[in-house]
Amino acid sequence: MKPALFGVILSLVICVPGFAYAQPEGNAEPVYTGPVEAKIPMPDGISLAADLYFPSGVEPDAQLPVLLEYLPYRKTESRGYRYEIYSYFLDQGYMVARVDIRGTGNSEGRVIPYEYSEIELADGEAVIDWLSKQAWSNGNVGMFGISWGGFNAIQMAVRNPPALKAFVALMATEALYQEDVHYIDGIMHTDSWMMSNDLDNSLPGAPDYALDDDWLKNRFEAEPSVYTYMRHQRDGAFWDRASSLDKYDQIKVPGLHIGGWYDGYRDSIPRMLENVKAPTKAIIGPWDHEFPHDATHAPQIEWRREAVRWFDHWLKGEDSGVLEEPKLAVFIRDWHPPQPDISDMPGHWRWQDGWPIAEAMSKRLYAGAGHDLTTASGSEAVHDLPYKASVGLEGGGPVMWWGSVAPDQQPMDDHSLVYDSEPLTESMAILGSPTVSLTVSASAPRANWVVRLSDVAPDGSVTLITGAAFNGTHRNSARQPEDIVPGEVFELELEMHVTSWTFRPGHKIRLAVSNAMWPMLWPTPYPMTTTLMVGGQAGAFVDLPVIPLEAGPGPEFATPIPSPELPGFGAIDAGNATGFAEIDKIHTDAITGESFGFARNMSASRYPWGTSRFEEQLEHRTSDTDPAQTSVVGKYALEKEVPGRMLRVEQDVTFKSGAKNFRLIFVRRFKVNGTLMHEKTWDETIPRDFQ
Repeated sequence: MKPALFGVILSLVICVPGFAYAQPEGNAEPVYTGPVEAKIPMPDGISLAADLYFPSGVEPDAQLPVLLEYLPYRKTESRGYRYEIYSYFLDQGYMVARVDIRGTGNSEGRVIPYEYSEIELADGEAVIDWLSKQAWSNGNVGMFGISWGGFNAIQMAVRNPPALKAFVALMATEALYQEDVHYIDGIMHTDSWMMSNDLDNSLPGAPDYALDDDWLKNRFEAEPSVYTYMRHQRDGAFWDRASSLDKYDQIKVPGLHIGGWYDGYRDSIPRMLENVKAPTKAIIGPWDHEFPHDATHAPQIEWRREAVRWFDHWLKGEDSGVLEEPKLAVFIRDWHPPQPDISDMPGHWRWQDGWPIAEAMSKRLYAGAGHDLTTASGSEAVHDLPYKASVGLEGGGPVMWWGSVAPDQQPMDDHSLVYDSEPLTESMAILGSPTVSLTVSASAPRANWVVRLSDVAPDGSVTLITGAAFNGTHRNSARQPEDIVPGEVFELELEMHVTSWTFRPGHKIRLAVSNAMWPMLWPTPYPMTTTLMVGGQAGAFVDLPVIPLEAGPGPEFATPIPSPELPGFGAIDAGNATGFAEIDKIHTDAITGESFGFARNMSASRYPWGTSRFEEQLEHRTSDTDPAQTSVVGKYALEKEVPGRMLRVEQDVTFKSGAKNFRLIFVRRFKVNGTLMHEKTWDETIPRDFQ
């Protein structure tokens, strides 16, 4: 017989201030107010730190299925944010393990060099194996996670460790080069996450924050990971290592994928449904990059219930009925005004048998010489577009990765080629990826094209539905880019990011074409004019995936239940809704042609052992007369106030370009009680590689 469960628990305890078992009165079962800390040994001798959460009321020799979340986001400080999720799984008879990736949080070793490295994934296999072999485990492990946790769950499924029986990936993708936050649609991207991610990982683990030589060498002085991404500006082996685009047949682990129409990673879901042979299901709702039970946009759903149903089938062997339902539950959006603060998204749920959508019919609309959008190709014309690098700052700045609710698009459209349909006489719904065909030329060797599909309401407001961009030097290959020959005419095929929408009668369909979307996409360096051919055989057109308006009964998701709070944790100041700096001030210099966008964010949290404060300021700058001179300057600070000490790590980042090179400067400082203790500078000039 295996050792008693509670004996195993106690043998793993590491004392942490503020965490203990709450002992109830009488003979009631124990209720755990905090996790048990454990160290998981890796083959090379270092240990990864884990928080182990056990449900109350289990038999002493019980063996439980284990759910793993594997992240570099400091498990100890994150306990308050995750307890509401873990407690739901605990109530359903699961044990939960939260593990800090190597060199982050409380784990040992040197900080990982970049996302999804071989080190991280090999360690992940060792973690899964260890969890499956403990006395309290039934041998079945499931992975779940949002964003980074969803990414590595997908990649672990490609590796198929024997004990991994199922996974749930939220707001994640398997396409690293085109869809992650480094090169969106093949074009250089930067944002506050990319510039500040390494800030957290430069700190030692909580709550002790031990400032020893190991911390200094392996964390504070470790090169920021963004340098590695900057050295790989084109698609290739570096991005292939952890992408699954050519590895669908290797995925044997059943997966449930959950995405949002306002999340930048949603395109993964159709590919997974279409290409993975292992059991695969998906939910797409009206959410941003967040958990659907407490999402900013209603309707929220109790996704944890759906995750439990999925795990019950694969980890417990129970018939939860989850495989008897259609593969895809999807929210079809209705029109809403272009208001980023909108809270209740209109629309309805429907079931789909899978992907592609069998009942979808392609409706082609042609761009016309009179800037109309019609069902018939008209007379030929050539439309010129002067390049304006700052396009996007007013109309699309918050859309940092083809996600979030965008403001009115008219300010962008004022500097774009725009094609409008006549007002619709009846409703029309779409579901899928609209595709756009363009025949273009440019007067410079580097040019990007951006297409946006919008809904123009009778009052003139313009709501973004979806879009896509294309790096013109990738027209033949993203792995072997080629300069554009000035004046040469060529064709581009753009697949817009997957979407749903219902156009109302009286509304217009708009297709807009530009050469910039700053600051989401880094501008190309040369002043230029581009051309677009319309009409005739080579004219521009968009194909819309139209679906029937009527559908049968849709899914009925449970309403989210109230979530418990972990004592001692909480938000003092939640900061911006997105969690990142948002542009709140714009300035354009009419004489120099420079445009400036200023963004900021502050947040604060409390822990049982102290408080944490985060500050960021960003300045986005580009020039319409000399777009090579583009820059982002960020100032970041993270403070940890603990008894007797105020720890502060600062990071100043300057990311700028010229015509031929990028220059990236990181200055990192560490202060204790206001006194500078350590400072490190990285400064590298990196050639522009067809960006």
